[in-house]
Amino acid sequence: MSLELDPLLLEILACPRCHSNLSVDYEAAELVCNSLSCGLAYPIRNNIPIMLIDEARDSRVIPTDA
Repeated sequence: MSLELDPLLLEILACPRCHSNLSVDYEAAELVCNSLSCGLAYPIRNNIPIMLIDEARDSRVIPTDA
């Protein structure tokens, strides 16, 4: 599934936690906060960004193999 986000939407959206700009991670289908101190990644489902802090993951955490 390809992401189709309106460029105007991306201009006005901001991270709900720190209010920084967001970048699109097309592979992960996420909007990622550009702030180094925040770095939350918000999922995009059915081309709708889910801008809830509780739904976000910390993109700065490197997954480890358990």
